Amino acid sequence: MTEADFLSGYDASAYEHPSVTVDLVLLGIREGRPAVLLQPREEEPFPGRWALPGGFVGIAESLDDAAQRVLHDKARLDDAHLEQLYTFGAVDRDPRTRVITVAWLALLDERAFAAALVANPALRPVAIQADWTGETGGPITALGPGGAAIDLAFDHGQILAMALLRLRGKIDYSDVGFALLPDLFTLRQLQDVHEAIGGTAFNKPAFRRRMLDRGWLAPTGLREQGTSFRPAELYRFQRAGRPNTRSLHPLIG
Repeated sequence: MTEADFLSGYDASAYEHPSVTVDLVLLGIREGRPAVLLQPREEEPFPGRWALPGGFVGIAESLDDAAQRVLHDKARLDDAHLEQLYTFGAVDRDPRTRVITVAWLALLDERAFAAALVANPALRPVAIQADWTGETGGPITALGPGGAAIDLAFDHGQILAMALLRLRGKIDYSDVGFALLPDLFTLRQLQDVHEAIGGTAFNKPAFRRRMLDRGWLAPTGLREQGTSFRPAELYRFQRAGRPNTRSLHPLIG
């Protein structure tokens, strides 16, 4: 039997087909804490709860294309540090039907985070404690006046906890933290990112010496503008031994 003969008689309806979605963890640093962009749900299931931006994967759409589409449609962004995080497939994770979701991590610098909020008013910034484990009632609060605690839909608490766990595991020895910084940044900004993700304070001289010794920082000869104190020097990220162009280390490897 040829492949064409086999396919012509193949009955795809003989097997059940679960639905597949992608969910995006749009993560940045706000007010010295990890923060994500969520959407309050207005419809069933879980009305009144908050959810990650996401969508169903089209039958002729790759996972990468679906993630890029959701990034564009929900955050109005065409470019971000976007990569696959983990696949969540608990049988009862979605009460509508059998749904498997592939979570993606999108790291946003301050400008991209703010731009997404302006472009899509449905998104809300939500702060998360760096050591949050995703348990019900965990320290997750809406940013802004009041800072009320919120409830999450589906298993999105587990997804957020996984995203933070991965970042904490990589931030100290990989260059992933640079995705949360602008192209030009100060050593103070770099330390702020590491402290926000790690949930701990670092000794300033020791931290700066460690970062400089890794060969990732290229001085630009420029200094920050508009400060009321002595302006700090601006640096650019570079891979050790490579030209001074911005590059991002894969988070999952």
